Amino acid sequence: MFYYELALLKSPLANLTYQSETQIEIGTKVQVKLQRRKNLNDAVVIKEVEKPSFKCVNIEEITSEYYDDKMLQVSNFISQYYVSSLGEALSIYNAYNSEYKAQENEIKIDCDINLSKEQQEAFDFLNNKKQALLFANTGSGKTEIYIKVIEQHIKEGKQAVLLMPEISLTPQMQKRLEKVFGESIAIWHSKITKKKKETILQGLQEGSIKLIAGARSALFLPYSNLGAIIVDEEHDESYKSDSKPRLHTKDLSIYMAKKLDIQLVLGSATASAGSFSKVPFFRLDKTFYDTSKQYEFDEGESCLTSKIVNKIGSTLDTDNQVIVFLPTRANFKYQICTSCGKSVECPYCSVSMSLHKNSLALKCHYCGYAQRIPETCPSCKTGIIHNLRVGTAQIEEELKEIFPQKVVKRFDRDEVRTDKQLKTILNEFNKGEIDILVGTQMLSKGHDYHNVKLAVVIGIDSVLNMNSYKARERALSLLIQISGRSGRKGDGEVIIQTKNEEFFNYYLNESNYQDFLETELEFREDLYPPYLKMAKIVFAHTNGIKVKQELDKYITILKARENIEVVGFGECAIFKMANKYRYEIVIRSKNVKAMLTTLHSVTSPMASVDMDTIY
Repeated sequence: MFYYELALLKSPLANLTYQSETQIEIGTKVQVKLQRRKNLNDAVVIKEVEKPSFKCVNIEEITSEYYDDKMLQVSNFISQYYVSSLGEALSIYNAYNSEYKAQENEIKIDCDINLSKEQQEAFDFLNNKKQALLFANTGSGKTEIYIKVIEQHIKEGKQAVLLMPEISLTPQMQKRLEKVFGESIAIWHSKITKKKKETILQGLQEGSIKLIAGARSALFLPYSNLGAIIVDEEHDESYKSDSKPRLHTKDLSIYMAKKLDIQLVLGSATASAGSFSKVPFFRLDKTFYDTSKQYEFDEGESCLTSKIVNKIGSTLDTDNQVIVFLPTRANFKYQICTSCGKSVECPYCSVSMSLHKNSLALKCHYCGYAQRIPETCPSCKTGIIHNLRVGTAQIEEELKEIFPQKVVKRFDRDEVRTDKQLKTILNEFNKGEIDILVGTQMLSKGHDYHNVKLAVVIGIDSVLNMNSYKARERALSLLIQISGRSGRKGDGEVIIQTKNEEFFNYYLNESNYQDFLETELEFREDLYPPYLKMAKIVFAHTNGIKVKQELDKYITILKARENIEVVGFGECAIFKMANKYRYEIVIRSKNVKAMLTTLHSVTSPMASVDMDTIY
């Protein structure tokens, strides 16, 4: 009889010991029974152990799937650093299948790209440094450099992965990559079918697929010989997972590249402060076309002022297109009673519900609860509801009334739910069939709009005034990304509605984003990342008294620990979510070991840990 320690996939449980009559390779995926559960559970063989003193249960089934040493090594790091079980860490990977064997594949590459002098210098720098940041202005030709890096590795018989924020997986980028790499490229994201995923996994192992372009999960596929990881829009916070393990794909790609000797290219026009300070960078600021941006400011408050309307009108008169950005979807973000001053809150979450006129409903964007629009205030029963903080749907509606002869469409998560919808709306916009595109941050995600001459930015102050040490970086980065969609060829105009003209005007007109990062890093020294580590511990429970007692207990424990500072604690910004009351403790430390030891000591079933929190 053989005895093995197993990690249960997707389970928070610690490793368990099982027995088998046959010898099993380490890393093999098996199936086992758990107490009181009818279905079999997937598990991974971690190591062989001595016969334990207790009675063991048999391993039920040995599958053809397995996790190699590299997967086990990286999963072990994820488990330790992001404070999860090994089973939770391993579950983010797609396993190898021993039934798929490597085959000889002839790969045809049709690359006619000739890099400019500046692009060639950047390419040489990236090759020399092995792990580096391509800090390149919008329109400077990052994609051409990415393609050249990928081509180099494929010609050496290796594979490459190009990571993008999910919604940046544009039809344009897909067509461009397919033109060069033909059938050796596959697109990977959450919306592809199970059958298609299986075909891709088989092609990866057999060697017919050499390049994967996809969202963050594309990093965790069974590559047979990975030579390059490229992280486009590396500043984007969607690379940080909001479910356990709460890993940051960009940060993890840096770890993997160093540990496994893989070339890493991080790319962004608005590099994150962390990457800028830690990774060697090449500044590419010469754009492909001669472009100029004219910035104007408007003091209105989240509305279409006459200045904005006139500017949109004059742009449309010259047969050019307009994009309008807002950070909020729906018609309105809040409903406040004019009599008692209370907002209309979700009964399960302590957040105001958003008004969706088309659905004739108020919806909670956190738990999904919806209800009819009330005629009077639910709290005082007499007051009239007043709508606050305008959203994309409302601006779309108003623009349709102002410009009835023009085509106005929305580009947000309410309107674009599938890959097909995304492709359709971008295709229509690039064909000139849409005059004005109104959207949320999705507008900023690397889409190449050909005929946009005006970008209107409304509500940027709500991003700048967020309660976060990253608020200035988020707001300026977002503004530059959206501005970059206007005037890709020739002149472009940007009109920004803000009460903080001085801040934005300085970094847009008088200085640049690199200067901002240098100033921002001085401000963060000794206080915030990247100079020290920050983590958040959230306690949640349906019983408000119980969870508050648990919070108080851990505040006392954590304050007594050495090398750890409790920065703040109390109710979460959204105190109640999905009927659970939520409290948080934020801690920081210059000592990574002390931080991780502390986080692993938090054993409360009510607690969830977020290492490197981006609060």
